[in-house]
Order: sequence, then structure tokens, then C-alpha cells
Amino acid sequence: MSYRNRVDAGRVLATGLDHLGASEPLILGLPRGGVPVAFEVARALGARLDVIVVRKLGVPRDPELAMGALGEGGVRILNPDIIGGARIDPQTLESVTRREQAELDRRVALFRSGRARTPLRTRTVVVVDDGMATGATAEAACRVARADGADRVVLAVPVASREAVARLRPHVDELVCPLVPAQLMGVGAWYLDFTQTDSEDVCRLLATPPRSRRPAS
Repeated sequence: MSYRNRVDAGRVLATGLDHLGASEPLILGLPRGGVPVAFEVARALGARLDVIVVRKLGVPRDPELAMGALGEGGVRILNPDIIGGARIDPQTLESVTRREQAELDRRVALFRSGRARTPLRTRTVVVVDDGMATGATAEAACRVARADGADRVVLAVPVASREAVARLRPHVDELVCPLVPAQLMGVGAWYLDFTQTDSEDVCRLLATPPRSRRPAS
């Protein structure tokens, strides 16, 4: 099984979330690649779409390997096994954190265009990404949502490693993932088209009127 692109992945993912429609969930896409997936989920459920901004803390010599992640509201998640295995000293960790915090702040300003975050208190929120390997970024997003008062946190991704699913399941009320391969090899391996999503696309999708997505019957 593989997905044609993020639009296809979002539509497939939405079929496993239809039971949430009556709760009027808030769909939170992780930029950049998670937002096109989240857009399709929001459209299928007739739900509101917003963005939740987090940044992966990559190992300097292997930036795709996450030693942790940052989220809005001062959340920082660390992966001690990766930090120890890569022999990351405290100074390097703080240097990477400062750099990624600056980028997180820049993206918040870009994607929100001065808008405040949609209030999460007492709501069901669905955190959506285009896939997860280690789960560090998704964990940060889910913790941010919980810290902001979400009543129920659902994590939904089209594909994930077995390790990430096991890591994240205790941190959420529900985890929906249609594809959990024995060997992930990388999220992009499960898409025929995994072209990078640019910031303009994210802003365009977020600017679409939030409750006009479900087609009229």
C-alpha cells in the first residue's frame, strides 16, 4: 500500500476519523507537510482547520534524526536515547534549541499572520501530520494541545513506524494510522509523490473558509 500524494493520504485518513464528526473536532495540521493532509481531513469532516507549529531538534550531523522537538507555548520534548547515542553535549543541545526556537517563532508569525491560536479548551482536537518516524515532533504537538486545555487529543497520520506508534499511543486518547509497515525506511517511501510543501501552500490552505469544505449533498 502507498499513497499517491498528501491529498490522497488525507482522504484515506479521514475515513478512519468519521466517528469524530459529531464532536465538531478542531483539526490541527503540522506544517508544512501535515497541513495538506489535515485540509482533506477537515473537509471530509466539515471541521475547522488550524495549524500547530512545532520544530524538530535534529542531531547536527544527521538533521533528520530527532533528538527532540519544540512546540508553541514553551514545550520541549527530548529523546534521551538519541541524545546519549549521538553523544550530544549540553552546549550543542542548547545551540540547536536556540536556532530552532527562532525558526519556530518565525513560522508562527508567517502562518498565523497575527491571528491568535484557536482556543482548544474543552475541545476534541485532531493532530495531523503526513507521517512519523520517531514521533518526537508529533509528541510535542500533542503535548502543546493538551497543555492548551484540549479535552480529547487524537493523533492521526497516514503512515508511521511501529516504534513511533508505540511511543505516542500512551500520550493521546486515540491514535489513527492506516499504515504501520514492519520497516518504515522513511515516510516519503510510502508516497508516490512526496514533493515538499511550501509555505505559500500552507498559508493558502489555512486561509480557506473553515466551514465550507464539506460538499453539499
